[in-house]
Order: sequence, then structure tokens, then C-alpha cells
Amino acid sequence: MMNTENFYKKLKGSGLLLILLIFAVSCEDFLEENPSTSIDADYIYTTEEGLKSGVVSLYKFERDRYQRSTEDFMGAVLMSSRSDLAFSRTGYTGLMGRYERGVSPVDQGANFVSSLFWKHFYNMTNKATAIINAAEVANGIDEDVKNQVLAEAKFFRAHSYFYLYRMFNNIYVNTETVTVENAFNVVNDKSSEENIFALINSDLDFAVEHLEWTDTFGRVTKGTAKHVKAKVAMWQGDWVEAKNQALDVIEGPDSPHSLVSSTAGVFAGNRNNSESLFVIQAEDDLLGGGNTTMMNANYVTQYFQISGIEANIEQGGRGFSRILPNLYLLNLLAEDPNDTRDDDTYFRLKYYYTSGDRIGEELDDYAPITDLDNPSTDYARYYQRMHPSCIKFAQEDDNPDSYLNRSNITVYRLAETYLIAAEAIMRSTGDPLPYINAVRTRAGAQPVTSVNQQTILDERARELAFEGQRWFTLKRMGQEVIDFQITNYAGDGEYFPANLGSKDPRTNWQPHYINWPIAQIDLDLLGPNYPQNDGY
Repeated sequence: MMNTENFYKKLKGSGLLLILLIFAVSCEDFLEENPSTSIDADYIYTTEEGLKSGVVSLYKFERDRYQRSTEDFMGAVLMSSRSDLAFSRTGYTGLMGRYERGVSPVDQGANFVSSLFWKHFYNMTNKATAIINAAEVANGIDEDVKNQVLAEAKFFRAHSYFYLYRMFNNIYVNTETVTVENAFNVVNDKSSEENIFALINSDLDFAVEHLEWTDTFGRVTKGTAKHVKAKVAMWQGDWVEAKNQALDVIEGPDSPHSLVSSTAGVFAGNRNNSESLFVIQAEDDLLGGGNTTMMNANYVTQYFQISGIEANIEQGGRGFSRILPNLYLLNLLAEDPNDTRDDDTYFRLKYYYTSGDRIGEELDDYAPITDLDNPSTDYARYYQRMHPSCIKFAQEDDNPDSYLNRSNITVYRLAETYLIAAEAIMRSTGDPLPYINAVRTRAGAQPVTSVNQQTILDERARELAFEGQRWFTLKRMGQEVIDFQITNYAGDGEYFPANLGSKDPRTNWQPHYINWPIAQIDLDLLGPNYPQNDGY
């Protein structure tokens, strides 16, 4: 028997869908959906417009993870804090990134993870499944509209289960709509890996078949589905499938996608460019335009606390310096002096005075971190104010005086597809060099002449750092890889300050952290023998 808390949680989720649909159908100009004045369950699940509005609600769910919530800033930045590329300076995100929280089923970090990931993605799968099952039996619906609804809903179900599997490993998948009749059913065991991937691939196959190559920016397309299909194939070790899907997006005759000409253009403007495969949409002064986000603020230092320099968009906007690129990443970028990714495109290394007698001069109050004689003493002022920042999430129309801004956020883009192709070809047949070098030459870096796993790992670091992919890449490559990378490179090692050594992620790391703990509050709602991940 499922306890009453779980039952009411599911009913609450159903009510939330109605609220979201009322919201979604008010956004005609933003997502090109027709509003209705009659929003109820019958309308949602039996009419063409209702089903289309139901799909829009899935985009709202996805967008919520990137925008401000009761957990404030953690929704989409948490995965970047736990990697070999980041220095997690402070705040609760810092505690999570340094493996001080989120390491037990009962600590507050696990409760955050429960809300931001486990419940979030299971809510999405439940809503997507309800839409899928309703659409499949709906009468009087145009066949093309029905297939479009099914394709988008199946994409989001696959996307959600794929995310859950990569984080938690011990997950269950379900294709039944939650109803009053089955709400008390208890999930007694995790799903097999075979069943998880069978559902994910079936959903993605349908999406690939029925989505178009082009659609309104912000909607998933055939390219989005193929990109995720390639990522799924990588996790299954099906390198030929990964290669074929990636190459179809890169050079298929109908694909509209291409790399933008320079790294400066990748995150310029609203990000809706030829490289974009899926971009979270937000717009100021528009009903349905989205909430504010703290994505950028987490990654930018507080340079503006120094006299003579004010917060400004050109230097990254207003930040609070919680997650920073570490020396390992910065050294990877510095290996080629012509690499433009640290030339104020993806990362900003230097700051400049904006007022007083030294306008335009480089800020020189503090020495670079490698020159500090006593890093523990100078920790606060350097890492908080002067350390390089990731500026991928700063947007030209942000308010430099606010930590909260409403900005588009890139989820998937073609540069990663190129690196997927390079790795899949390296592990199967063909020449990977054209694909990895397309990314490098776009950045002004010299082409590589050979490719191995470390070459791929390093290039993914330079190109994709802080985009939420690194943790999953390390985990996919195996226990030995993630153990080595975290224990050798996470944080800043000897520069982490010495008197805070107990907070060093390199020494705090434990091999079983490769899977996140299932929070006890979630485990209690499952069957009594449902398996927690090993080590917890």
C-alpha cells in the first residue's frame, strides 16, 4: 500500500498541471499556443488545443529547473559545482560541490536534491505520460497534431528518465497514468537497466521520426532528439548508433544546424542561433516570459566590491562568486595562447576600472592566485573578487545591479554534437579529427593530430564547462576516470586555502558518490525493499 502522503502528493501534482496549463495557454505570443477560457481535465486530455497546451506545460516544468525557486539558486548550477573543473567557494552550493552535503540520504543536501531533481523529473515523467496516454486514445484529433504532441511529450519523458538514471542509477520507469485507482500502488523495486533504456530509446525514436528539423526557437526538434539519442547511445556503449545520430545532426542533408563562426557568437544575444539545439526561453515584460534566474550570478565574481569598478554587463554582470573555474580548467584553456574561449567569450580572466582616475586600466590590486605566498590568508579577497569567471550565462540586456535576471539558457548545442561524433568515431570506425578540430579551429586553437579518451575529455572541458554536462561525462567514462579526475583536479589543491583543508573536494570524495543518494523522504514513499544506492 502507498501511504497517504504519496497519494496526496500525486493529487497535488495533478492540480499543479491544471495551474500550469492555465498559465501555459495564456502565452500565445511566446509559444504560439491558442488560449482557452475553459480549462479542465476533460479539455486538457480530450481536445486538440488541450493536448497542445499540455505539452507547453512540460516546457514550463523544464524551465523551472533553471529559474529561481524556494531553493534560491541551486536548480541548475548544482551539477557544475560537482566536477573536476570547478572551485566551489561558498554557500550551500559550495557545501554540495565540496562533498560536505548531499552525501547522506538524510542530510539537507539530499533534501534539496530530492526537490530539484528526483521529484522534479518524476513530476515531468508523470505529466508527460498522462499526455501521451490521453493523446493515443483521443478521437477527432488531426493525425499530424497528435504525432507532434506525442513526439514532444515522449521527448520530455525520455529526457527526464535519462537524467534520473544518470544521477541516481536505482530508478523506476512507468508508463501508466496516475489515477485515483492506482495512486496507492507501491513501487517495490528499481527497473532493470534494460527496461530503462528500452523506454528511453522507444520514446526518442518516436520523437526523431515525428519532429521537424525546424520549429519555433525554444521547442524541441528532430535535431534535439537525435542529439539526446546519441548521448543515450554513448551510455549504452553503442558507438555506431551514437556516431550515426550525431553525424546526421552535423551534416545530414536536411539539418539546418551549423557552428557559429566564433566563440564570441555562441552565447551572444538570445542564444537562438544555428548552433542551438535547445534553448530555455525567457523574455522581459511578457506574461509567460519566465521568472528570474541566478545562473549567471553564481558563476561571476564580486569584482564590483573593489573601489573604482562597478558591476557592468561587459565584465559579467553582478555575481556572488560561488562556483568558479579552477586552475585545472584555466590551465587547459591556456595551453594554446590563441584559444579564444578565455578571451571574454566563455570565461573572463581580467577586470577593468570603470570610474575614477584609472578608467579602462586593468585591475591590479591582487596578484594572480599562483603568485600568492599565503593563499589561506588571501583566499577571501582573491577568490571572491578577482578570480576568473564563467560568463556563458550573462546576457546583454541583464540588469548589472541585480543578481536576478531573466535570460535565455542554452541546454544543448551543436559543439557537443561534434565532440560526441569525435568520441564515437574514435571508439568505432572512421576519422575523429575533423569533428574535434572543427570545435578547436572555431576557437582559434591549433588542430590536434591524434585523439584518445583524454583528448576528448580535455576538449569537452574547454568547450562545455559549466553547461551541466561534465559530471555525466566523467561518470559515463567509468569509476576509474571519475575517481582520478576528482581526486586530482577538483577545487584548487594547494591553493584551496590550507586552513580549510577539511573542505577539499579531492580528499572528501568517496567512490560511491558516483551515484547520488536517494533522499530518505523519497525512499520512505517506495516499497520497504526498494534499493538505496550502494554506499549510503
